[in-house]
Amino acid sequence: QVQLVESGGGLVQPGGPLRLSCAASGIIVGSCVMGWHRQAPGKQRELVATITAGGNTNYADSVKGRFTISKNNTKNTVYLQMNSLKPEDTAVYYCNGLRPPDNYWGQGTQVTVSS
Repeated sequence: QVQLVESGGGLVQPGGPLRLSCAASGIIVGSCVMGWHRQAPGKQRELVATITAGGNTNYADSVKGRFTISKNNTKNTVYLQMNSLKPEDTAVYYCNGLRPPDNYWGQGTQVTVSS
């Protein structure tokens, strides 16, 4: 059984940092494409960042230069370091793991950027 468990969300002031973690079980993050997506109220879920098995990364234009996706294969965990956060980054953030033909999702963690 595959489980992706996100943690690290919360309330942060504009300009502040936050680091999300995604602990995986039943799937090997070093062998899959792992990603972070987010969904703001009233909006569709959107891709934030991905990291391939080989470590290649890709980012949405809105977060380039501010967010960094990484992984620790030993801990089987994926991270999203978010810096210079903006109110428009407020959303539920979801971890996902792609192991064709299956695509797995975590339950999400709320990130709120507000003063």
